[in-house]
Amino acid sequence: MMLSRTLWVTLALALITPLAVIAPAPAQGELETLAIAAPKGASATLISATTSRCPAAIRGSTPKAPGKVSPQGVTGTTTADLQSFATRMNQIRVANCLPPIPFRNVRYESCMERRLFWMAEDPSTNPMSAWGHRGQAKRSDGVPDVGCDGNLSGGSANTGATAAEKWWASTGHRASLYRPSTKTSMANTCILFAMTHGGVPNEPYSFTRAAARWVRCP
Repeated sequence: MMLSRTLWVTLALALITPLAVIAPAPAQGELETLAIAAPKGASATLISATTSRCPAAIRGSTPKAPGKVSPQGVTGTTTADLQSFATRMNQIRVANCLPPIPFRNVRYESCMERRLFWMAEDPSTNPMSAWGHRGQAKRSDGVPDVGCDGNLSGGSANTGATAAEKWWASTGHRASLYRPSTKTSMANTCILFAMTHGGVPNEPYSFTRAAARWVRCP
């Protein structure tokens, strides 16, 4: 059974909700964008890019992602997804006078991907059914949640690049994932990322779910 036109219209466009806060109802082709808690003292303030001391843009390639396929046929994170996210994230960082993250430090993370697979394999025809953070989201068939939490973004035609843009556009995500008040070297900072394409029972490949979080590189 295909998703009804009415249901697609009820999905939300990048509405930002901090952890444990319920947002207004969603807009066409989008899943509600959800943020994990920012570290204590993190600031979401934008930084002026007018100074001559702003960092220069960098180029590079991310590590590879495996492009796994889940038991029910959902495609996981590809190298193209990871590169798209890293490229756009660093463009945004440099444009706002923030030091870029070394491309080698933007990495695929299987634990967040397991959680996205768990969401995507919910048999409900409502894409919002299992959407949300650990301890909040529940699957329609009662399967317990798995994997690791992260900042969430999703919807129709969502890509690594658009996820980076949505997370910057939200003050909660910006504080959690971009950390504008941190201006020191990013050599030991890693951004973990995962994305899935499609879902059960009838979501197309272009309907994606993404998760990311900031960590100290292992």
